Amino acid sequence: MDFSLLGPFEARHEGARVELGTRRQERCLLAILLLDAGRVVPVARLAELLWNGVPPASARSTVHTYVGRVRAALKPYGVTVATRHEGYAIELDDGRHRVDVREFLDLVGRAATAGDPGEQVRCHDAALALWRGPLLDGTVDEALRERLGGRLAELRLSALEQRAETQLAMGLHTRVLADLGPLAAAHPGRERLVAALMTALYRAGRQSEALELYETTRRRLDTELGIDPGPVLTTLHDRILTGDPRLDRPPAPLYAVRVRDQWLPWTTGGHPALEFCNTYAGWRRDPAVPGSDWLRGYPALAAWAGHHDLADDALVDRLLKEAADRPEAAATALDEARAFRAALYACLTDPADARAFRTVADAARRAARAAVLTLGPDGLAHWRLTPSAGLDLPLLAVARAAADLLADPRRLTLRACPSADCGWLFLDESGRRRWCSLATCGDGRD
Repeated sequence: MDFSLLGPFEARHEGARVELGTRRQERCLLAILLLDAGRVVPVARLAELLWNGVPPASARSTVHTYVGRVRAALKPYGVTVATRHEGYAIELDDGRHRVDVREFLDLVGRAATAGDPGEQVRCHDAALALWRGPLLDGTVDEALRERLGGRLAELRLSALEQRAETQLAMGLHTRVLADLGPLAAAHPGRERLVAALMTALYRAGRQSEALELYETTRRRLDTELGIDPGPVLTTLHDRILTGDPRLDRPPAPLYAVRVRDQWLPWTTGGHPALEFCNTYAGWRRDPAVPGSDWLRGYPALAAWAGHHDLADDALVDRLLKEAADRPEAAATALDEARAFRAALYACLTDPADARAFRTVADAARRAARAAVLTLGPDGLAHWRLTPSAGLDLPLLAVARAAADLLADPRRLTLRACPSADCGWLFLDESGRRRWCSLATCGDGRD
């Protein structure tokens, strides 16, 4: 069963809407329990919330009656309302039931711990898309909404701010303009939000609008709160007035992450051999289209190897220095890496391509000769390529990872996204996904 609280309260079973409770207070009680799913909500708190701090003398018995009706309505769907220690707790089987609030909190938490800016944006996008309006719209009044969902509303605004700042770091100011326009006017006290929109306007060549937004925000802060803009806004305002070049950023490639001053594709396939084949906007993009291919120079190849833990930081530094000292050798290594990538993609997508397999196998044999078995800090043994591999180290590291994947039964779950504009490779161990994890291509369905 699916419960939606981030907007009008809804309950659905197998896609069909289910009416739960004939009274608004019964639906409100269920919503309160769902907000604290798995935890006991005391009867006294339920009564205090349902009657806005002034419960009648019969409140306890009325709450018991409401719980009985809700319990009966939920029983056919396998949702239990348990009685525990002077209170009630709703028990959900996470494999069968979902609550959008719990999904929102999970996605926001994942965004906070994600190291990849692209993954941060993806998690925030998914989290914010769950909001269909004010919390429990039509079920609770504004005062109760503030008491029940003040923390959720704050997290939503923080997620909007963090997503906008990440998008700006990736050069995606046009998305910030589309997302934040109405919100900045509604929340002048959120300086990070206003600053993000001002920056996006400036980068879009709309300097006058950015300055106008500052003035509007300054007047509202003075009129409504009696305060002046803080240092975040005032500093940004001064930098816009002077045309500070630090405000400008080159447009980022689509679906990219910045590593060691290099743009690399988002992590989408879940395996280094797959990631090596994937590009910013999908393998099938025309290579002539700017931003479609990331493998444009040896520094990107070295940074990519470090990003996917195929080489440690010291080794990446060494590769970058050697490439700078020996540009012709670096160019040769880059050409070999590009040719190997084409063969690897063919090998992974067409098991009958014997020529592609031989190319991958030959590189894997070279990698085996240059690898040593080392003991890692986790207590496990790991194959690592030695610095003697030279500028070919990233290619050989990918070849070794590819050999491991080709020998792994998971290789049989490999899929290529069918969208004409994508072609990303990914592992589908569930056997149910149709599209890659980005959900931005095709019809976006999994």
